[in-house]
Amino acid sequence: MAKFVLAGRADCPYYAKAELLADYLQKNLPDFRMHKITQHPDIWEEWLKDVCKKNKWSHQNSPIIWRELLDRGGKGLLLGGYNEFLEHAQLYYGVTSSMTAELMQTVAQENLETHLEKELEEEALKCLINPLQVWITSASTCACYHLIPILASGEVFGPHMEISINLLDNKQAEENLKSLVTEAQDLASPFLRSVSVCTREEEAFRQAHVIVILDDRVDKDVYSLEDCIRSRAPPCQRYGSLIEKNAHHSVRIIVGGKSFVNLRTVLLMSYAPNFAHNIIAVALGVEGKAKATLARKLKTTPSCIKDVIIWGNISGNNYVDLRKAKVYGYESAVWGPPPFSRPILSLIFDSEWVNREFALTLKKSTATGRPFGGILTAHSIATTLKYWFHGSPPGEIVSLGVLSEGQFGVPEGIVFSMPVKFENGTWVVLTELEDIELNEQTMTRMTSDLIQVTSE
Repeated sequence: MAKFVLAGRADCPYYAKAELLADYLQKNLPDFRMHKITQHPDIWEEWLKDVCKKNKWSHQNSPIIWRELLDRGGKGLLLGGYNEFLEHAQLYYGVTSSMTAELMQTVAQENLETHLEKELEEEALKCLINPLQVWITSASTCACYHLIPILASGEVFGPHMEISINLLDNKQAEENLKSLVTEAQDLASPFLRSVSVCTREEEAFRQAHVIVILDDRVDKDVYSLEDCIRSRAPPCQRYGSLIEKNAHHSVRIIVGGKSFVNLRTVLLMSYAPNFAHNIIAVALGVEGKAKATLARKLKTTPSCIKDVIIWGNISGNNYVDLRKAKVYGYESAVWGPPPFSRPILSLIFDSEWVNREFALTLKKSTATGRPFGGILTAHSIATTLKYWFHGSPPGEIVSLGVLSEGQFGVPEGIVFSMPVKFENGTWVVLTELEDIELNEQTMTRMTSDLIQVTSE
């Protein structure tokens, strides 16, 4: 069987003449097949250049015709352009074309109109299922590597939502990002429409529905705390202006990572003021550390522990509040059905451990500059996003970094981790909780730290 490919500019009259001849041959010869490709005039030259480069051909005009070697595989055999195809048809099949120049122009115009209509139809079909545009900054970091398969699993955004993941980083990380794209595509996830790389900041956050802000790299020559803090401002300023310019009007922005989480969140709020109430900071990493530490002490599993509250600076001075914390399914002399729980503090009689060793362990693992590890960061971000879209478990307390409006006596205008619940696509601060007042010393320690860092 002879299979040819005819490709050309949609408005090319010579493509129109070659097409008519190919249609005649295909209709009258049982073993002749022609596959036709049209390209918009604006992209034709670039498309032709890519095809020739891929196949190591030399051809500059429209149309281009090649033969597919069906019986041997490998690249096709270049026939040439319109003249070469006409000569081939005359020599092998004794057929030629007598189409007039006027008719060639008419058919070429019809081809262009048909091509444009087809493009519009394809765009309309794509719009029937709009994928959620998810952007991840500092995408070459370990946390992003672990986050992608969770987002692509369908567990975060739901089984009826496709997503497109856009990986944003600097030009130096481009090759690593391309490898990451390949791995993500290899997941063959039905929920992952596409994965792309962006290294040009001016194109960042185009129509973004979700933006995940991971840790930015800091210059290794930056040593002092003050310089380290100041180094966070420029990227937040750039991101903020790009969010204001490019993001979807309903974008949700989530800040995670291991350092200066509260600071980066409040900076983003100041540089993207129109989206300030759609920006949150992830505190579930610290919460998970606390639950795991308590579980080891009680010889149970971390998932059985609920309602641990993280107050204050997520990656700095914070207070882990166990006054509402409960454990479910705990093996002891007192037993009950699955909904039965017991207060954590009633099971740990060693107050010295609670007040000193427990607090010291967490402080070491959550101090600024000490990593959680990519898995915990990714899981914390994904879980927070899941709650944001679908609601948190009924009756459970979730810790979240939000902009303070004076709740619990926290000064207004700082990002502060506090107890919330997620419902109806947003969060609600649990101001109705009883017996969770913070003493003045604890409050001053956390707020003065945040106020000082923010003012820097």
